[in-house]
Amino acid sequence: MVQFCGLLTLQREPVPLKSISVSVSIYEFVAGVSATLNYENQEEVPLEAVFVFPMDEDSAVYSFEALVDGTKIVAELQDKMKARTNYKNAVSQGHQAFLLEEDSSSRDVFSCNVGNLQPGSKAAVTLKYVQELPLETDGALRFVLPAVLNPRYKFSGSPKDSCLDVKTPIVPVEELPYTLSMVATIDSQYGIEKVQSNCPLSPTEYLGENKTSAQVSLAAGHKFDRDVELLIYYSEVHIPSVVLEMGMPKVKPGRLMGDPTAMVSFYPNIPEDEPSNTCREFVFLMDRSGSMQSPMNSQDRSQLRIQAAKETLILLLKSLPIGCYFNIYGFGSSYEAYFPESVKYTQQTMEEALWRVKLMQADLGGTEILAPLQDIYKRPSIPGHPLQLFIFTDGEVTDTFSVIKEVGINRQKHRCFSFGIGEGASTSLIKGIARASGGTSEFITGKDRMQSKALRTLKRSLQPVVQNVSLSWHLPPRLSAEMLSPEQTVIFRGQRLIIYAQLTGKMPAAETTGEVCLKYTLQGKAFEDKVTFPLQPKPDANLTIHRLAAKSLLQTKDMGLRETPASDKKDALNLSLESGVISSFTAFIAINKELNKPVQGPLAHRNIPRPIVLGASAPLKLRCKAAVPMAARYSRPAFPPIMEAMSVEDNMAYHKGDYRFCGLMTHKDHHSPASVEDHLVQLIYHQNANGSWDLNEDLAKVLDMSLEEITSAHPAELVDSSGWATILAVIWLHGNGKDFKCEWELLERKAMAWMRVHAGSTMPLVVKAAITFLKSSVDPAIFTY
Repeated sequence: MVQFCGLLTLQREPVPLKSISVSVSIYEFVAGVSATLNYENQEEVPLEAVFVFPMDEDSAVYSFEALVDGTKIVAELQDKMKARTNYKNAVSQGHQAFLLEEDSSSRDVFSCNVGNLQPGSKAAVTLKYVQELPLETDGALRFVLPAVLNPRYKFSGSPKDSCLDVKTPIVPVEELPYTLSMVATIDSQYGIEKVQSNCPLSPTEYLGENKTSAQVSLAAGHKFDRDVELLIYYSEVHIPSVVLEMGMPKVKPGRLMGDPTAMVSFYPNIPEDEPSNTCREFVFLMDRSGSMQSPMNSQDRSQLRIQAAKETLILLLKSLPIGCYFNIYGFGSSYEAYFPESVKYTQQTMEEALWRVKLMQADLGGTEILAPLQDIYKRPSIPGHPLQLFIFTDGEVTDTFSVIKEVGINRQKHRCFSFGIGEGASTSLIKGIARASGGTSEFITGKDRMQSKALRTLKRSLQPVVQNVSLSWHLPPRLSAEMLSPEQTVIFRGQRLIIYAQLTGKMPAAETTGEVCLKYTLQGKAFEDKVTFPLQPKPDANLTIHRLAAKSLLQTKDMGLRETPASDKKDALNLSLESGVISSFTAFIAINKELNKPVQGPLAHRNIPRPIVLGASAPLKLRCKAAVPMAARYSRPAFPPIMEAMSVEDNMAYHKGDYRFCGLMTHKDHHSPASVEDHLVQLIYHQNANGSWDLNEDLAKVLDMSLEEITSAHPAELVDSSGWATILAVIWLHGNGKDFKCEWELLERKAMAWMRVHAGSTMPLVVKAAITFLKSSVDPAIFTY
């Protein structure tokens, strides 16, 4: 059951958590975060307060401390079972105690226990972490402060020790009794062009010369209805670099924290080329749980997640290459596949799939992704068609480690590309399954368009395979580099690589340099990227690079308390304890032994409430739907039975391809003039599998002309009606859809390939006639590549 059923009202006791204040320090590609939770006990009895909160999966938490009535208590990182026992014992003995731990089933959920907070007492609990910042396609560095923790669906048989089992009260956003403030300082030697956010910010204040330093703060009144996102644009982001950090002086050389650690950043200049001729199998796994009925963001008239997913799926289906195989799965508490097995991409199979997509609803209950994954993996591979798995989900599941493990076990037979939809999607699930299979992950929040990110990923899956990836170091004698990051086997165009290494041996004298070289081959051509760096490690009190290196290494060994192989458990525990970075096997424990007052009566327990973000849109009966036995329901689209379930009006709309019926435009005003985006969706929908368009009323509506006008202008002696329609459609795309080019680029490429074969030598004359007819300023040269 979803955890918050029956917990929609808040007990009227005072809430001890009063505010959360966050300080962010961003330097180049790394963020250091200090988050302070301010508590106050306004009751007449001692309290134990429990707060469950989200955090990005890539965060390396390394410090936890409390300031209680002027007394500072620094936590120690211990084995998790030992820390839990010590916490319980301390509280029972009247000591004040604090416990911070990562959820046993997911890396992106934490709980903070404050035990024995005395009446009238105040406590400021501070945790610190560091993380890499991902690079967006437009060159922006993306920092996200998670503020939304959606309820996670818990399936039958899942473990009971998750911190999400805490019966946390859920309240409307406007009733949340604590506030959030954030100040971010940004530094870059390359200069800061601008800072954008999905939340209101104070005006950017530039502090350094040449805009090398800036500060922004979150405007007052954040409502916890969205994660806080910063997009930071530097003047240069594609320059390779190496940061070398000094180890801890008191730690012996030869250990991770004692030796210098290097963070190498590459941005390989992989040339853009035609998609690989290798055919592929595409399987699209679509979340149809009740929470997908929620809006993409908290803004009025925001498109529903399921609607955006349907538009995206149609666009992907239209953009698939000839010769591939495909299938579509929908999952919730149960799952179903559109075809018993993947089918060859033809006009017929594409149309059958489109009918099903049009009727797709968020009606399958909870979020159980493991069973459909297992069903996909057990199916035999199609020779010569490597599997590319696309997963779309809002990521609201509990036991993510078992899902990630399943993907990792099958990494040799596929690549997984994952998409987290909406606020609060599990970063642990979305990033974890992509990392485990050598794919990529994307998050769609705020005003992001799912379509553009999905098409960018489809282009990546069609890229020619990069081979023979290797990293070599050129260092002075008696100095060597030991890799801490997993071996790199997949490189995508437009992707940045972060690599960590431990330098062992004797460090040379001042002014000596080292070199690291990334080599790879693409379609028989050799490429390499080099970067030279000074071999003088810089000190950092926070040991930022060492902590990030430890986190990177932990992500390869730590698969949760239950899923980690026995051979890796000891290594993960020791690495966590040595580096001070929390893991599934460790927890921070702080005990104030100076407070040794007998507890008068039972300790009052207070669970800190969380905001409900989905309540206004997701029907409760769907969110609270119990799990039903797993079953794969395979069936071809049976058109007559489907039609019988519709009204006469809906039946007619269905046959006409009415977008109001299929839910692709329900977030827009149907009575307003159609926008470019609406026309684009319709044009894409009516493209044939081979890339062509038919000359009919549907095309005429997009062109805003009558069919008679288009037909009378058709140069029949040069090309048939489909060729004429296809040229007109491509010109419309270039003339009207420039802002969405990344979304139609692949289907336009397919149309051009069809035209070159279909029209041959007459194509220049057809293009000229079409441009003249449409009175377009599009350059005819676009048809020559």
